[in-house]
Amino acid sequence: MELDPHEIGEVCKTLYIRAVKLLPRDVKEGFTELQRRETDATGRAILGTMVENIAVAERTRNLLCQDTGIPIYNITIGKNVVFDGVALKAAIRRGCERATREHPLRSSVVHPITRQNEQTSCGPGVPIIHVDFDEREETVEIEMIPKGSGSENGSFLQMLIPADGVKAVKRFVIDKVIELGGRVCPPTIVGVGIGGTSDLCVHLAKRAATRPLRTVCPDPEGAKIEAELSEAVNELGIGPQGLGGRSTSFAVHVEVAATHITMNPVAVNIQCHSARRATARITPGGIAFG
Repeated sequence: MELDPHEIGEVCKTLYIRAVKLLPRDVKEGFTELQRRETDATGRAILGTMVENIAVAERTRNLLCQDTGIPIYNITIGKNVVFDGVALKAAIRRGCERATREHPLRSSVVHPITRQNEQTSCGPGVPIIHVDFDEREETVEIEMIPKGSGSENGSFLQMLIPADGVKAVKRFVIDKVIELGGRVCPPTIVGVGIGGTSDLCVHLAKRAATRPLRTVCPDPEGAKIEAELSEAVNELGIGPQGLGGRSTSFAVHVEVAATHITMNPVAVNIQCHSARRATARITPGGIAFG
């Protein structure tokens, strides 16, 4: 199978628009579960407003949130797929620009020093593109994530040492959730990266924060930590929008990587309640949007 850059551009444009309008099914189901468990009257009322916002956005084909975020495209390429990497990168950027200009979307991307906005949701290093590979035959999967600044500002890295142990990892996560309070628009998905280098650890936390709900860390020790922390953060009483209740987080997700014998990095990256993402799968049989 050979990738067509024009087709990739069209898919990436459509994914951006879908991501900012349609909340994934697992997140909507997560709201249902939180509503079932919430006992605080204010917490229940705020969750109800959030659910109504989701329904209105879907019904009117409007945005879930005015913040169209930093555009992230995760590309997974299977076996026997022929592609031009340079053309692929250009097509993704072109699709991102077209979504912003033609829809139109508010461009939230500016130069970090001049603060100039190109009105394309693009700039130096943006859109962010990650490419990976797997065993699927003649399959390409594209995931689009618009990462809003409210939740992205909830990002932290700590270079722990092995002697600090697992308790220090858990304490760091809990401390940061408390510190952030309602500033990250809870209920959230708390992404935690453990191990790797400093940059890989932060990437792991981002990957964890944007993972679908009800998925489990493939590492058994990581899975234990995410189960314990998922319960612990909802005992903090922060609640929806920080106004009280048990619905502080849908879940805590953990991703791990091997690290150096003398260090143990831990990172936190938060995803807000509008946990937006959209996917498309390209095969010889056509394109399927998820």
